[in-house]
Amino acid sequence: MPQALIFDVFGTCVDWRSSIARAVAKALPGLDAVAFADAWRAEYQPAMERVRSGGRGYVPLDDLHLENLHRVAARFGVSAPDHLATAWERLDPWPDVPPGLATLHRTHILAPCSNGSIAMMARLARHAALPWDCILGAEIARDYKPKPQVYLASCTALRLPPEHVMMVAAHNDDLAAARAAGLGTAFVARPTEHGPGQTSDLHPSADWDIVAPDFEALAARLQADTNRPGP
Repeated sequence: MPQALIFDVFGTCVDWRSSIARAVAKALPGLDAVAFADAWRAEYQPAMERVRSGGRGYVPLDDLHLENLHRVAARFGVSAPDHLATAWERLDPWPDVPPGLATLHRTHILAPCSNGSIAMMARLARHAALPWDCILGAEIARDYKPKPQVYLASCTALRLPPEHVMMVAAHNDDLAAARAAGLGTAFVARPTEHGPGQTSDLHPSADWDIVAPDFEALAARLQADTNRPGP
């Protein structure tokens, strides 16, 4: 049984698309805010890949988001204010997340294992009522998921072996990387993360340790496993 649960955040815990579109609509009225949000997010992986591949040193995601914001704004023919980049600190949680995490927090250590920086994750936790015990992930590893050291650095920080830590994510590739590093895995689908036409991560792609429809069901499953008599 896991002693700690670490979580992907963007998409798994919070609805980035609706939240970012709302912030864009306020800061840049007259644009297609959803299209802008999708374009901004599309720059996410390429920006991190330059770090993962060694093309540039570690740069916190706050700075990558700001760079990507101006890149996308130029494409849309507008000038975006720098403060719009902080919208990634004010993303709303999926409805099941606060109650599910509150239940899980009674029995497990909880922490993000996100590509977001410590500052970003701390401010997002306050906005979205995410009861983390600590902030883990990219900044302590100085690299980005799915590099194995990001998951392993989180385990090391918790002073737990990987097999006592479970990664929770809505993305199959995240879980595949965590499993390869020796962690437990839990899949919670977010079928509208990318909007109504989403085609990716609708179903588990492997036999993850736990597959649950939401965080409340995940909590119930872990509680049931904890109470199950041993052999």
